[in-house]
Amino acid sequence: MTTTAIFGAGVMGETLVSGLIRAGRAPGDLVVTGRTPDKVNALAERYGVRALPNTEAADVADTLVLCVKPQDMGALLEEIHHHVAQGNAVVSLAAGITTEFIESRLPGGTSVIRVMPNTPALVDQGMAGISPGTHCTDEHLAEAEALLSSCGKVVRLPEKHLDAVTAISGSGPAYIFYVVEAMIEAGVVLGLPRATSTELVVQTLYGAATMLKETREHPTVLREQVSSPGGTTVAALRQLDDHKVRAAFVTAMEAAAARSKELASGQA
Repeated sequence: MTTTAIFGAGVMGETLVSGLIRAGRAPGDLVVTGRTPDKVNALAERYGVRALPNTEAADVADTLVLCVKPQDMGALLEEIHHHVAQGNAVVSLAAGITTEFIESRLPGGTSVIRVMPNTPALVDQGMAGISPGTHCTDEHLAEAEALLSSCGKVVRLPEKHLDAVTAISGSGPAYIFYVVEAMIEAGVVLGLPRATSTELVVQTLYGAATMLKETREHPTVLREQVSSPGGTTVAALRQLDDHKVRAAFVTAMEAAAARSKELASGQA
């Protein structure tokens, strides 16, 4: 079995470790690194994986998964440059860091895969977009896909689309939470206890998402099934249309994609 080293013991690093183990990977095949020894050692003890310094982790790994913050990526790549071997796969989960940036700082011909994950990976319901770099092999792309599949769904696409993926699924959970907050607040305004309003909204969200996934119906069809002529739902939807909520969502995601592109080009 190949050895996978996860560089960065933060939320996403731990999410991958726990997801891989639940998916059947042996803890002995996993290595973790991080800037805070106590945090790394605690993670290693919790899951039974090995904790190593960055260079040693790179030496023993077949697949290197970079989960560090974007601003720390350059220093990490410089540190491990001479420890990345031909045949290694390098998988980056850092937002806004291009495969070109990574390839230019590692030995020539290194196989690099860029990933845009999202936070529902914490509950094995993630949605990740993955893109191959210039020298990425089909085998390494499949390895990255299997890696991310341990905590959700994966879609392959050209790197030029990752700004859109960032805007839709990467930032997407925040939009959903934003709507949920508003709906809960509306329930409170209408006189419901906050706990009751929260339960109503969360279960409604879960049920609606399950209907979308399991019926495979277009959302327009499902929306129309709820919208009786002259009824309560169409009265509410009329207000959303009057306030241009649909257009606001499109504009918001365009802004997120534009910001993602700025970050990828090095603009602060």
